[in-house]
Amino acid sequence: GLYHIGLMPKVINLIGGGLQKLLGIGRAESLSATANIFVGMIEAPLVVKPYLKHMTDSQFFTVMTCGLASVAGGTLVGYASLGVDLNYLIAAAFMSAPAGLLMAKIMMPESETVAPEVELENVEMPKATNVVEAMADGAMAGLRIAVAVGATLLAFVSVIALLNGILGWAGGLVGIDLSFELILGYLFAPVAWLLGVPWSEATIAGSLIGNKIVVNEFVAFIQLMEVKPLLSEHSQAIVTFALCGFANISTMAMLIGGLGSIVPEKRTFISQYGFRAIAAGVMANLMSASLAGVILSL
Repeated sequence: GLYHIGLMPKVINLIGGGLQKLLGIGRAESLSATANIFVGMIEAPLVVKPYLKHMTDSQFFTVMTCGLASVAGGTLVGYASLGVDLNYLIAAAFMSAPAGLLMAKIMMPESETVAPEVELENVEMPKATNVVEAMADGAMAGLRIAVAVGATLLAFVSVIALLNGILGWAGGLVGIDLSFELILGYLFAPVAWLLGVPWSEATIAGSLIGNKIVVNEFVAFIQLMEVKPLLSEHSQAIVTFALCGFANISTMAMLIGGLGSIVPEKRTFISQYGFRAIAAGVMANLMSASLAGVILSL
């Protein structure tokens, strides 16, 4: 509905133009990064679709990273319905754009001559004949996302349960209480501590961050709600920012299948640098979490 009445394109152009002037980057990159605040990692590049195939490697890597560092506006509602603090989610969504841009340029600086940019004033998104149709299309898109997320969750939760069963059996043979979450907790506890989580809570927070990277953010948010009483308010805020992003190992398939179908000319690049973009997206989320921890400590 907001796209149909022309409000969302104006907001994207306004924020994107601000980022362009503030950070000194191309308009295409800034608009794509801004669109990721409101729509998903596959829909956002449609804003600059005519320009995608002409982008330099650094610019296209930035588009990939910003998509992975962000979350779709629709999924924020899903996270909030689990009980996650909506204020933190909204703040994390808006911080994802500059964080993704910064981390992308650190990991792949611009080294090519930038081509003249195509006209980007008109945001290219699906058109509807009236507001009612636009709202119906939005509702159906949301339903498709919910069904896809539900199916994915079912698959991943089942796999985790299987892993926990195997690890529990193996640990029982030597008298150790093993679980997938416990292993991830110990692996990522130092990361959580560096973000500002007290060491006494670092294993729990590390498990959540590890789950987000290895599995996906929805599974991690579900786990966060289960262990919420064991974490301080400060730690909950840091973890929420760290989890708020699409960057995880499984999104490699989404990059190749989704973004690769939009711009087939870049499919080889996506396959070659996809995991680096995922790493950049994870680092952007962790940087936002660290900054949030510092601000909330003041």
